[in-house]
Amino acid sequence: MPDRSSSPAAPPRAAAPPRIEDRDGLSGLLARLRPGLPGGHGGLLALLAALLLLFSLFVPGFASLGTLQSFAYQLPLLGLLSLAMLVPLITGGLNLAIIATTNQAALLMVFVMQTAMPGDAGPATVAAVIALAMLSGLALCLVIGLATGALVAYTGVHPILVTLGTKSLIDGISIYLTRGMALSGVPEAFSRVGNATLLGIPAVFFVLVVAAMVVGIVLKRTAFGISCAMIGSNIEATRYSAVDVKRVLVGVYALSSLTCFVAALVMIVTFNSASADYAQSYLLVTILAAVLGGVDPFGGFGTVGGLMLALAILQVISSGFNQFGLSNYLTVAIWGATLILVVMAQTMRPHLSGLRASLFKRRAGRARGERT
Repeated sequence: MPDRSSSPAAPPRAAAPPRIEDRDGLSGLLARLRPGLPGGHGGLLALLAALLLLFSLFVPGFASLGTLQSFAYQLPLLGLLSLAMLVPLITGGLNLAIIATTNQAALLMVFVMQTAMPGDAGPATVAAVIALAMLSGLALCLVIGLATGALVAYTGVHPILVTLGTKSLIDGISIYLTRGMALSGVPEAFSRVGNATLLGIPAVFFVLVVAAMVVGIVLKRTAFGISCAMIGSNIEATRYSAVDVKRVLVGVYALSSLTCFVAALVMIVTFNSASADYAQSYLLVTILAAVLGGVDPFGGFGTVGGLMLALAILQVISSGFNQFGLSNYLTVAIWGATLILVVMAQTMRPHLSGLRASLFKRRAGRARGERT
């Protein structure tokens, strides 16, 4: 009988890669993603309901069909730009070039419509030129998104610096080519479709709804969306999870720029023109809306539903103050104060939870001591 003790020892196992601990662990992250925002959107819904009630009581004519139509007409552009910002924010990044990309795509589409449209164009020719313009804008946004994503993924430079550079480059090209002037001359058929209404609600609002549903499904129901949240939670742990981080990051900024293309279409029908200066004040508001909607500023978590509620709150504040006769500058100041309060609340929440837990332990210890 062979002596087992003398048999050659099994070769030692290769050392496993070091375990990277993220804030909640991979299982905890996936558990959070399934139900949605921790604690639900009850707080945002309560705040929205309170604001609606407050302005309805103190602002004459606020609770009217006209206010609702104005709300549905003004929200889509900011909402689409916020969706474009949401995607990179979930990965822990940022896209400061969303406004520049949207404006340049709008300028290109209006330029194509101007130059390629013959004077005696029939309906078929008009439709062909509009389609050509839209394809041109789509291709431009895709190229910008892929280039930005490749720079972020393969150079290792922080997204803030990369997108700040692309923003300056795109804005500079747009201003140089247009001399800072707005381009007008949008075909009437294009404007008529964009300004159409359905059941009294502007068609552009339904564009926002569809875009939000698509982005929400991509982020929550696909492997790509889960990978985005994993990258934002801990990029090193994601690499050890066999996720192609570079490929996902390129896709993130491509999706962000494609959302800018939809925003460019809405911008053209809203302003009936295009310019490099449009919507420049919306950049920081998109970040405000995302943070207010529960998006983690450091990445890892965020929902489209929370973003839409936050946008509704900001738009209600803006509409209410405008009808109340207050200055738009005061509205911007209140938005900024809201962002500061939200960030402070998110920062203090873990400390308050720890304090609550320590107080509970002390009370439990005292109760046990009294029993003994």
